[in-house]
Amino acid sequence: MMHVSSLTVVPVKGLNASHPPSVTVTPTGIVGDRQFFLVDAAGKLFSASRTGAFLGLRASFADDVLAVADVRAPVDLGPPVLADFYSLKTVPTHEVLGPWAEFFSDVAGQPVRLVHADEPNGGTDVHALTLLGDASVAELAAQAGLVSVDARRFRMSIGFAGAAPHAEDGWAESEFRVGGARVRVGGPVPRCAATTRNPDGGDVDLKTLHLIKGYRGVSVGELGRGIHFGVYADVVSPGVIRVGDVLEPA
Repeated sequence: MMHVSSLTVVPVKGLNASHPPSVTVTPTGIVGDRQFFLVDAAGKLFSASRTGAFLGLRASFADDVLAVADVRAPVDLGPPVLADFYSLKTVPTHEVLGPWAEFFSDVAGQPVRLVHADEPNGGTDVHALTLLGDASVAELAAQAGLVSVDARRFRMSIGFAGAAPHAEDGWAESEFRVGGARVRVGGPVPRCAATTRNPDGGDVDLKTLHLIKGYRGVSVGELGRGIHFGVYADVVSPGVIRVGDVLEPA
């Protein structure tokens, strides 16, 4: 029987992820996930693909207060920013005022701004959720001749156990019940250089893309040719999902 083994929330995209025991899922994604992100002076997304400097930091956001490391401040929105997201889309946001530009610029070593997406989960890439099987991560490790690979480096919304390696690849357009929610699985997730970084320290410590390509090759997804690992999913019915919940065909 398949079940949820992990859940991932990243309030500020590019920072260290949190792994709560439960999440609330809405049509746009997990409540609080990827609501904030960083942009450079030109308004382009400044993510973990560009730097690992932020992966040692974890954010929390509650009661309209954002906390990162020892910095804590109410979220005060300033001027609008139309953020360039990988040249795939533009995301309407507003700059977050207060200590954040100085704080994150010091960490990055260059000017960056913290922005708040106007829409819920505005910092997600394409679809509301992502799924990845634990067996798929174990297969990557086996193919690479490693004892294990830390699944956290993939920052997937829902990790699950109890299926064969890469079983999720065959689920496109299928619907699944998971906890109190219902999701529809989409196509494969193209991976980027962020997966090569240690999920805690940010150093490049594993040639993830090279290893995945070595046994899975390059394939075509909705964003074109890429190195794929895990799948997207959309929310059909919102609800609460907990670690340990059964994942089953609807």
